[in-house]
Amino acid sequence: MPLSEDEQRILAEIEKSLHESDPRLARQVGETTIYRHALGSLKWSVLWFVAGLLVMVATLQVHYLFAFGGFLIMLISAVGFERNLRLMGKAGIDQFSRAFRAANPGPRRRGSDMADEPDPD
Repeated sequence: MPLSEDEQRILAEIEKSLHESDPRLARQVGETTIYRHALGSLKWSVLWFVAGLLVMVATLQVHYLFAFGGFLIMLISAVGFERNLRLMGKAGIDQFSRAFRAANPGPRRRGSDMADEPDPD
């Protein structure tokens, strides 16, 4: 249900007063999304998974219980990765990939571009 004109005006006034009173908070709230938090958690999960793998491999010859501890670290980080990936959902992954492509422009080749090139023979 869309907002009425009066509600939109009140919301704009609240936003304007927030920008005037605390611009840093307004900027932070405007830039932060649930997707950004989930993406940060995904990065930490990958880091912990690699750390658990290293612990497991490094301690496998020392004692199997230490290696099992590394496996548990890997398992917990994999569960955290899966939960945050579900939290992001398809919309969050699409938003991240669009932002990544916009930040890293590079040469792009499409199938129609490749058809115009002559054969190397």
